[in-house]
Amino acid sequence: MANIISPFEDPSTRLSAGRFGMLIFIASLAMIFAASILGVMVVRLDDEGVWPPAGMPALPLALFWSSMVLIASSGTQVLASRAAARGQGGALRGWMLVTLALAITFLVMQGWAWSELVDRGLDFSRHLYAWTFYFLTGLHAVHVIGGIIPMFFVTVRAVRLGYTAENHRGVAYVAMYWHFLDVAWLTLYLTLLWGVSDFA
Repeated sequence: MANIISPFEDPSTRLSAGRFGMLIFIASLAMIFAASILGVMVVRLDDEGVWPPAGMPALPLALFWSSMVLIASSGTQVLASRAAARGQGGALRGWMLVTLALAITFLVMQGWAWSELVDRGLDFSRHLYAWTFYFLTGLHAVHVIGGIIPMFFVTVRAVRLGYTAENHRGVAYVAMYWHFLDVAWLTLYLTLLWGVSDFA
């Protein structure tokens, strides 16, 4: 009887299959974000008032700087992925540690922005402006936490030099998800800026 060899025993085939699965997962998340943004746009266009309303704080500058941090983390993740593909364990370890630190920094800065707005009187009971802000940023923050958890385990394995050029699927999957969160956040941030513009 002939031995049956599964194609998924080949590391490159398993990587391709995993990437396809991640694309399906990301596509489903993209629909959630797209629906949320559409909902916010409908709320904003239906409100003929000025955003932010009188007495409400403007968007904090921390959102801009946190965006820069997130973009930087996406760049370091690219460098980590390249190092993994080349089998450069030391470089992979360093870039994953930097990426993880930037990811956590982004989350902390988002919390700082929330705290600043709460201290300045922006709460859900005041206006839909507050609701849309907390809804969009909160939705993204939840997914960031969901990305930091696997990133932490991938980083731990990278520190232990557990990845090779032939087998670095964890790095590849985390990179795909993190780049998606980067694009999602920039889209959300631009939506928030659009919402407070005069031509919205």
